[in-house]
Amino acid sequence: MTNFISVQLKKASEVDLAKPLCKFIQQSYPGAEAQAEHCRAAEELSRLRKSALGRPLDKHESALETLLRYYDQLCSIEPKFPFSENQVCVTFTWKDAFDKGSLFGGSAKLALASLGYEKTCVLFNCGALASQIAAEQNLDNDEGLKAAAKHYQFASGAFQHIKDTVLSALNREPTVDISPDTVGTLSLIMLAQAQEVFFLKATRDKMKDGIIAKLANQAADYYGDAYKQCQYKDTLPKEVFPVLAAKHCIMQANAEYHQSILAKQQKKFGEEIGRLQHAADLVKTVASRYDEYINVKDLADKINRALAAAKKDNDFIYHDRVPDLKDLESIGKASLVKSTPVVVPLSQKFTDLFEKMVPLQVQQSVSVYNQRKADLVNRSIAQMREATNLANGVLASLNLPAAIEDVSGDTVPQSILNKSKSVIEQGGIQTVDQLIKDLPELLQRNKEILDESLRLLDEEEATDNDLRTKFKERWQRTPSNELYKPLRAEGANYHNILNKAMQADGQVKERYQTHRDTIALLCKPEAELNAAIPSANPAKTLQGNEVVNVLRTLLASLDEVKKEREQLENDLKSVNFDMTSKFLTALAQDGAINEEAISVTELDRIYGSYTQKVQESLKKQEELLKNIQNAHQDFSKMKQSNNESNLREEVLKNLAVANDNFVELVANLKEGTKFYNELTEILLKFQNKCSDIIFARKTERDELLKDLQQSIAREPSAPSIPLPTYQTTPAAGSKPAASPAPTPAPRTMVVNTCCRVSGLKILGLYLRTLNRSVICVYHSLVYRCG
Repeated sequence: MTNFISVQLKKASEVDLAKPLCKFIQQSYPGAEAQAEHCRAAEELSRLRKSALGRPLDKHESALETLLRYYDQLCSIEPKFPFSENQVCVTFTWKDAFDKGSLFGGSAKLALASLGYEKTCVLFNCGALASQIAAEQNLDNDEGLKAAAKHYQFASGAFQHIKDTVLSALNREPTVDISPDTVGTLSLIMLAQAQEVFFLKATRDKMKDGIIAKLANQAADYYGDAYKQCQYKDTLPKEVFPVLAAKHCIMQANAEYHQSILAKQQKKFGEEIGRLQHAADLVKTVASRYDEYINVKDLADKINRALAAAKKDNDFIYHDRVPDLKDLESIGKASLVKSTPVVVPLSQKFTDLFEKMVPLQVQQSVSVYNQRKADLVNRSIAQMREATNLANGVLASLNLPAAIEDVSGDTVPQSILNKSKSVIEQGGIQTVDQLIKDLPELLQRNKEILDESLRLLDEEEATDNDLRTKFKERWQRTPSNELYKPLRAEGANYHNILNKAMQADGQVKERYQTHRDTIALLCKPEAELNAAIPSANPAKTLQGNEVVNVLRTLLASLDEVKKEREQLENDLKSVNFDMTSKFLTALAQDGAINEEAISVTELDRIYGSYTQKVQESLKKQEELLKNIQNAHQDFSKMKQSNNESNLREEVLKNLAVANDNFVELVANLKEGTKFYNELTEILLKFQNKCSDIIFARKTERDELLKDLQQSIAREPSAPSIPLPTYQTTPAAGSKPAASPAPTPAPRTMVVNTCCRVSGLKILGLYLRTLNRSVICVYHSLVYRCG
């Protein structure tokens, strides 16, 4: 009685993990050194998968260790890579462990772009291999017994874990071998076998018979429950059912045998005989029904010898009444086993290949934080720039500082000369013309990349729709229009961005045309610039006036505020703080990241002093402009006014405004150029993402088409003919009821709904008596049943 059930391993198709992971790494991690390190880890992971799944595994601890390391690594990378159909798309294909296939096609298999599916199948193989290793142990020594019990309990825990998680991991119907019903039964079988091993050890250690009886009775209970779970389900190999039924009877017989010894010790000789008789009946049932699976000769001989001796002693000495079976007190149960919970890491030698890679949750939190930081910095810089533009506009409307510098009335004021020099040094209108000329080319490049990306999605979606129309419900994969929704939304967002950019470009061009002539005038040499400015009577009488001195002081203070603002803007841009460690700490302590709370706190700590300085600068400028406007009113009252002076002042104002517009236009156009170049990189990544998912979908489509073609080839080409009466199976409603414990399970096996080979042979003999024209229908039936 050494027959133990072991589980077959699932077979996986080959997959290159390195390529898609490296592509994601290159897109997500900017540092060349970090990229190289993570890509090496991805290649090592691909080799580990090949070692764990790409070759036959020995029934040895080292092979199980390899499987466990691969499972641990899958659990490790799950939070670091966004495995899905529309991000890191890797399709894993696995065959059903118990489906043998048919004569005309392969076994059932399932292909999913899901890391949860890969983890489930790998864990199934861990449990299966553990069951095989346990079955190979030498149960004649303590080490073998301990190893077998450990592996069976681990296998039970692995299958139980799959039962609890498979539906959420796959989000679709799994293959039969990993369905909750099947793995739940396998978990119970492994637990029963572990309990049986403890029974064997207790027997070997010659523990008290009462304890041994309870251990055996508990094992019988486990086997009985397992049999009931799968009795009418054609999910496990057919040889499993008789073994479970036999083990249920055998362990019950052992329980009765050891309980009979306890009864004898308590001088309950009638009970001893009753239990031995029941044990003998159970063993006789096994011998008559399941002899081809389990040999119980030794156990039967032992029980029969004990029964003969007990009867002899009772007949000649004790004359104790033998109670009926129903009157015997039930034997207690003692469970020494439990399913080993799946706690990662399972391998004692596990080393995370991607230990230095930041988890995806932290990456996302850092990304959101960076966006918050950028919004805060941009908002502060925008406030300062708006304030500076406001100050420049006010000064230009007042013709300051040119008005207090224009003492001769026939020369160019120094502030205008400085502005002219600055515009010329920056390239003047040639610079603006070239920047404006480049914008449409940059815009067109981005539009073409985006249009090509969306065209690829449209083509694949059209193909998917055509095949879905053709094959209808057989085309079982996620519809492209659903899968591409995130990509479509992303593409629509880029379209909106490009449309807004085009509007902004138009506004910039319109403003440039408004001020182009005045900007061109600023680019002239001093003599030509002076000639273009009307002359007027000098205002020498105002030189040295208190009002003029006050204006000069206020203007100097305003210039100082603007310079401080420039430095403050540079400081804001240069502040850098890596939030990765903060988020990693939060994730380690709390198991989750409250990004908003952490980010707001840190941004206030880091940028609080800068935002305060920005507000102080704005308030100071407001006071200075108010004082400048008041002082200018006094200055205007004292200044002589005539048509010539008014015309001259107007031209000087326009030149000051043209300078301000030139500075702003160049800044806007350079930002636009930078924006388009950065958008090009983003759109190229988007295009790569679309290309990757379309390639994965094409691979999946080809595989599905191949399976469908094989399925269609297996379909019958002619109607079936009725079978002879002696070949028909019992009706579903006539299934025998499950026998209550401890009555042994019935011998009748569950008949597979497909025709068995033996049945086909008998059918062939029958059909030979028919007309030859019927023979072709027989071949059609064979083809259909496969």
